[in-house]
Amino acid sequence: MIKSMTGFGRCEVSENERKFTVEMKSVNHRYLDVSIKMPKKLSFFESSIRTLLKEYVQRGKVDVFITCEDFTEKNVSIRYNKELAAEYLQYLREMSEEFSLENDVRASVLSRYPEVFVMEEQDPDEEGIWKTLEKALRGAAEGFVESRIREGEHLRQDLLDKLRDMGEDVGFVEERSPRIIEEYRKKLEDKIRELLEDVKIDESRLLMEVAIFADRSCVDEEIVRLKSHVDTTRKALEEGGSVGRKLDFIAQEMNREANTILSKSGDLEISNRAIEIKTRIEKIREQIQNIE
Repeated sequence: MIKSMTGFGRCEVSENERKFTVEMKSVNHRYLDVSIKMPKKLSFFESSIRTLLKEYVQRGKVDVFITCEDFTEKNVSIRYNKELAAEYLQYLREMSEEFSLENDVRASVLSRYPEVFVMEEQDPDEEGIWKTLEKALRGAAEGFVESRIREGEHLRQDLLDKLRDMGEDVGFVEERSPRIIEEYRKKLEDKIRELLEDVKIDESRLLMEVAIFADRSCVDEEIVRLKSHVDTTRKALEEGGSVGRKLDFIAQEMNREANTILSKSGDLEISNRAIEIKTRIEKIREQIQNIE
């Protein structure tokens, strides 16, 4: 199957008093470029997340958004910093004596000083967190891949239609090319007769001129290669897989052959068809840029 490089996937999983929401979206990119936005407390899972995503995507600029809601109450505790409280109290007593002030410090007042009471998160259950996060990641990735496959099927069909039309143009050039040599011979012979009137035509010289023209305008090799490229592209689209880079290279080769045909052609009809072929190739390349 063919996959588009644009896609979207979303999944929400709630387990063990935690809820993870994962969203993925992507656009075209030459290579795989993954950007992950997630809470800082999940940052130690980044390597595992990237490894998991490589199972589902090979190319594209992928943005991943992860949110986490933690409904547990046991993962936070209060720590009493006794040493710091004692230090605060000592300085307050010194201030009271030095400035002759009443020392009216109460425990409730001292507890409000910075860092006397600290909220601490207990060691997280990494295995449990990853188990739930992985489910959300895989759910989003599967939906993401499905959307890419749907779009890829549209791309595949559109490209096959364009290849069919281009094949018809190439067939016209192939059929037309031998005829222009005979037409050239006829025009050249008529022109010579018009200029020389009753003088006998040098048949060997005429044949030599026709042979030079035929050699200069012959596009047989270009047509063979162009037809081969069309067949290879069609076969790759039918077989599927990550063929975007391969097809892009083939499209460049097709464009090179079309340019050669256009440069060799002295026939208006072939030139027009060669221009049409180049236009179709450019449209094909635009679509190929969307394939993984």
